[in-house]
Amino acid sequence: MNDPEILPSLLHMLASLAVVLGGLLLTLWFFKRFVQTRAGSVNNRLIRVLASSTIGLKKTITLVDVPGAILILGVTGDRINLLARIEDPETMRKIRGEIPPKPVIPFAEQLQFFSGRLKGRQHGR
Repeated sequence: MNDPEILPSLLHMLASLAVVLGGLLLTLWFFKRFVQTRAGSVNNRLIRVLASSTIGLKKTITLVDVPGAILILGVTGDRINLLARIEDPETMRKIRGEIPPKPVIPFAEQLQFFSGRLKGRQHGR
């Protein structure tokens, strides 16, 4: 291969690299702008799962906070049954106060955590 052919192929390769990197940056911007915005608004939802406890194979009891009541649901593989409905304001305040909301961990922190664990495995730790 002679020198005049190297320059066009080098420019073609750099242009392809720029397109790929631009696409990655655009995707990152999209996730940062739209996905994190939605993930950050988890605490503002009208329906929240306060607690869930497994009582058998594919059987759970779940406390669900909805406007005006707290529902106690029995959930199986194919059914959801209302076991009780709590509408007393004092009882609802107690339940909401005793069960702290689950913190929303930003995606960047989760990524750092798991990449740190992966690096530890690669170095034989």
